[in-house]
Amino acid sequence: MTAWTTTPLRRFARREWGPLSGTVREAVVRDRLRAAPMTLGAVCLTSLFQIVQNTSWGFRPVQNLGSVKAADPFWLALLRTPLSLFVPALDLPVWGALAQILLVFGLAEICIGWWRALAIGYVATLAGTTYARLGLALGPDHPLGLPLSDRVVGDTGPSAAVVGLALHLCWHHRAYLTGALLIAAMIVEVLVKDNLAGKEHLAALAAVLGLCLAVAAREERRPAARLRERPPRPAAAAPRPRQPHR
Repeated sequence: MTAWTTTPLRRFARREWGPLSGTVREAVVRDRLRAAPMTLGAVCLTSLFQIVQNTSWGFRPVQNLGSVKAADPFWLALLRTPLSLFVPALDLPVWGALAQILLVFGLAEICIGWWRALAIGYVATLAGTTYARLGLALGPDHPLGLPLSDRVVGDTGPSAAVVGLALHLCWHHRAYLTGALLIAAMIVEVLVKDNLAGKEHLAALAAVLGLCLAVAAREERRPAARLRERPPRPAAAAPRPRQPHR
């Protein structure tokens, strides 16, 4: 690879991921494992749920605590949503969920703080849960609808929160091309494999993108409001005319 080809790639990587990598590197060097305690707790909780739900006595309690289905009443889904992020999907390998949490939740916790990371993750997850009910109401004949069989599909795991947090990190660090590629990848996922999870990912992306745009609009209005509220400067007093000497 020549210098002409490596230089643009390095510039692109520095522009897209330089601020993110710098923030993460500084936090990890300074705090080590203490840089992301919420993420480590989430990994441990997900591992615990995986172990318990694969036992004869633990499957039903885990499902009652964190399993969400579109057939459930919405109030029950809201109660189960906080733990549903950490209940691994039964049809997917658990290491995938653990890797997603460790990477994306860890980056988000370091860059925007643990409570913002959790809040955005829950917004994305609730967007997917709400869409599932809307899609069933629209029916399979609507472009955004879902078949009736999706009523009983388990809606657990961190994937919706992960894609939402990834998009927010791209927005936060102005990695707009990476964010656009993430959205395109989720659209391709729906086109290739038209299932509930893929459409919920798009709903999560739409919710987080709307949140980012709303925050950006509010930030743009703040300087203008401050300028309007700032009192005008008092006019300088005119100099007194000098009295002639007698």
